[in-house]
Amino acid sequence: MCGIIGATGQGCVTEILLEGLARLEYRGYDSAGVALQADGDLWRARAATGTRSLEDLRKIVDGAPDAGGALTGIGHTRWATHGHPTEENAHPIMDCSGRVAVVHNGIIENWRELTARLASDGHVRTSDTDTEVLVHLVEEELATGASLVEAVRATLREVSGTFALAVVCAGEPGTIVAARRVSPLVIGLADGDPEGEVAGEALLASDIPALLGRTRRLWALEDDQVVELRPGSMRVTTLAGKEVEPSVLQVNWDLEAAEKGGHPDFMGKEIHEQPRALSDTLLGRLLPDGTFALDELRISDEDLSRVDKVFIVACGSSYHAGLVAKYAIEHWARLPTEIDIASEFRYRDPVLDSRTLVIGVSQSGETIDTLQAMREARQWSAKVLVISNVVDSSMAREADGVLYTRAGPEVGVASTKTHLAQIVALEVLALHLAQLHGRMPPADARMLFGDLEGLPDLVELALAREKDVAEIACRFLGTRDFFFLGRHVGYPVALEGALKLKEIAYLRAEGYPAGELKHGPIALIEPGAVVVGVATRTRLWEKMMGNVAEVRSRGATVVLVANDGDSDTADQADEVLWVPSTDPLLAPVIDVVPLQLFAYHLARAHGHDVDRPRNLAKTVTVE
Repeated sequence: MCGIIGATGQGCVTEILLEGLARLEYRGYDSAGVALQADGDLWRARAATGTRSLEDLRKIVDGAPDAGGALTGIGHTRWATHGHPTEENAHPIMDCSGRVAVVHNGIIENWRELTARLASDGHVRTSDTDTEVLVHLVEEELATGASLVEAVRATLREVSGTFALAVVCAGEPGTIVAARRVSPLVIGLADGDPEGEVAGEALLASDIPALLGRTRRLWALEDDQVVELRPGSMRVTTLAGKEVEPSVLQVNWDLEAAEKGGHPDFMGKEIHEQPRALSDTLLGRLLPDGTFALDELRISDEDLSRVDKVFIVACGSSYHAGLVAKYAIEHWARLPTEIDIASEFRYRDPVLDSRTLVIGVSQSGETIDTLQAMREARQWSAKVLVISNVVDSSMAREADGVLYTRAGPEVGVASTKTHLAQIVALEVLALHLAQLHGRMPPADARMLFGDLEGLPDLVELALAREKDVAEIACRFLGTRDFFFLGRHVGYPVALEGALKLKEIAYLRAEGYPAGELKHGPIALIEPGAVVVGVATRTRLWEKMMGNVAEVRSRGATVVLVANDGDSDTADQADEVLWVPSTDPLLAPVIDVVPLQLFAYHLARAHGHDVDRPRNLAKTVTVE
C-alpha cells in the first residue's frame, strides 16, 4: 500500500512529486523519498521519521541547490513490508553507480535467489529490501548497452511476485520507465501550452488522487505492461516489446472520493481490499523446498521443534483470529494451544517455560495489553513470536520472531482486512510448526498452502454478493438484539460478526458457541429474536443444525451463513448469506465476509459513521 508518483515535463517537477505524495498520505507511510533527474545526474532525498517523513522530506528538498531545476523525477511513500522503516530502506533505491533509481510497490517473491546471484556478480546491497534486486538487475542490463526500457523489460522477465515500479536513469534525461503486475499503476498526460511550445507533462502514480490535480486524462496499465514516459507522451508495450493501447480511465470522482477508491468510506474500501491483503500476506511464504518463510525469525528451527505448548494472546478481532488459529495449530501440529485475552493473561499466573511459544497478535503492534503479556512471557523464558501489520512496531522489536500481515494501512477503526490477514498468517505459522514437529510432509503442506492461495478468489466471490447482503441487513433495521451462533471454527466467526455489529451499528449482539444454548442463552429466545448462525459445512454441521432447530421452534428469525447450493441449510433459514466452500479450517476467512457486510450496511442504514465508531480507538495503548 505504498505510494508512487512520477513526472517528466518542461518545468520543475519537484512540487508535483511532493503534492502527489501528500495526496497519497491516506495510504499510510513510515518513510518517503524522491529522486530527481537534472543536468545529467540523479539527486536523491529520503526521510524515515514516520508520519513526519513527508514534512521532513520537503525541508530537505527545499534546501537542495539543484532541486528547482529538475525536469524529471520519481517519488515514494513507503509502508514497510520488507526491511525496517529506516532511511537506508526508504525508496528510491539506487544502483551501485548511483545513476539508476527505482521506486516499487509490491513484493519480489524470488528476491533471495536473485540477491545471491547479484552478490556473486559483485553487487553491494545498501538496503534490506526486496526492491533492491530490481535496480541492480536494471544496472546489469544497461551495462550490456540496452536502453532503459529494454533493461526494465529484461529485468521483469526474471522476477516473480507483484510490482508497480518506476525507474529513472541519469543517462536518459526526460524519461521514466514504469511497469506493473497486480499492484496498480495509473498514467496521466497533461497538455502543454496552446501554442505547442511546451510539450506538456507525463505523469504516473499508484492511485488516482495523486494525479487529479494535474489532469483527468488517465490510463491504467494492465499486468506485465511497460510504459515509457516522456514530456507529454507515452508508449506502452508488453514485456516482449509489442506495442499496445492502454485502458482509458473514466474518472468522475472528486479528490475525497478518489482517496476512498470510489467507496463512500474507508471501511467499505478496506472490506473490498481483503483479497489483495490475503494475496500479499501469502506471497513468498512457501519456499521451493516446501518449508515456510517468516519475516524475521530469531528462534532456531531446533528451538521451535522443541516447543511443547503454545499460547496465543490478543484482544478484540485479533483474539478471534487467534481462536481460529488454535484449531489449526492443534489439528496440524498436534501442539496443545491456549488462547487468552491479553489483558487477563499476566494476571492469572500462566504456566510457561523455555519450551513454550507465546504468539502475540496485534494489528498495530502497539496494543499495550498484548505487549505486556509478551513481556510477562519473556520473564518465564518463553519464546515469543508476533503477528503484526506494522514493521518495526514495539511488539516486533521485542519479539524473537515476526510474521507480518501485509494488509496495508487500515484507516477504519473496526478491523476488517487486517483480521483476515491475521488468520492466514497464523495458519501459515501453523503449517510451519506442523513441519518442524514432523506432523506434516512437505507435499501435504504444499497442498494446504495451495488452498490458502485460493482464498483471495473465494473472498472476491463472497464480496460479489454485497448487494444481496445489504438487502437482507436492511430488513432488520428495527431490530435491537442479535444472537450469533457457531460451532468449532464457526464459533470465532460468530464472535467476530457480533463484535462488528456492536462496534459500528451500536446494536446489542452476543456471540455464543451453539452448544451452549441450553446452558442459559436459550432463555432469551422468543418470537422476534434474530439469530445469525454460521452453518457452513464443517464437521459439526449436523449438530449446528440441531441448534438452529431449537431456536426456530421458539419463534426466532434465523439468518444463516451457508455454502453455495446447500439447500438443506437454506431450508432451515429465513434469510441466507451465501459463501463459497473451502477446507473447513480455512472457512472462517470466507464465512466472516458476509457478517462484515451485514454489520457495515446495517450501520450505514442507521446513519452511523462506520470509519469512526463512537468511544473506540484504532490502537489501544493504555491498560
